[in-house]
Amino acid sequence: MDRSEKLETYYEKEHPFKKGIAFLRELALKTKAKEDFKWSIPVYTLNGKNVFGICKFNNHFGVWFFNGVFLKDPKKVLENAQEGKTKGMRHWKFQRLEEVDGQTVLAYMNEALDNQENGMELKTEKTKKVVIPTLLLSEFQKDPSLQQAFKELSPYKQKEFCEHIAEAKQEKTKLRRLEKILPMIKEGIGLNDGYR
Repeated sequence: MDRSEKLETYYEKEHPFKKGIAFLRELALKTKAKEDFKWSIPVYTLNGKNVFGICKFNNHFGVWFFNGVFLKDPKKVLENAQEGKTKGMRHWKFQRLEEVDGQTVLAYMNEALDNQENGMELKTEKTKKVVIPTLLLSEFQKDPSLQQAFKELSPYKQKEFCEHIAEAKQEKTKLRRLEKILPMIKEGIGLNDGYR
């Protein structure tokens, strides 16, 4: 399925927020952004840079602003996408189509595009040295091919796997997570590749 088919499938699929995301798309298409499809959602870009995306979930739909931290947000509607994990991304959530003020949403979209044109974007920080959890190190000792597969992953993917185990509070959760990621490491699949 090519990109345009994926876009149409996303917008045409029956969902409680089908009309809501269709309206957001109408607004997005009035901007100078180019419509794309990444991470299983429609993403709107400018000069190859991600500016905003339109997404739907079980309980809400909305607009993700990749560098939303720079938006003025006069209506105070933007939320940090993942508190503590994302620095720049902001999300504007809606539960009903009637909540969407088209003129205001379009203004936010255009401001985000202007900010991108003006080079306002958070630069990604260099990944710190990965601290490999003891549980994973012991698996490497048992299986050198696993260690080799881990070394072949990008530093970002290595970090994701290590944090996934380390962030678990209980030992049984750490073990369950370890069991889940071992085949992924061997196959060279990143923890969140399904969302990219």
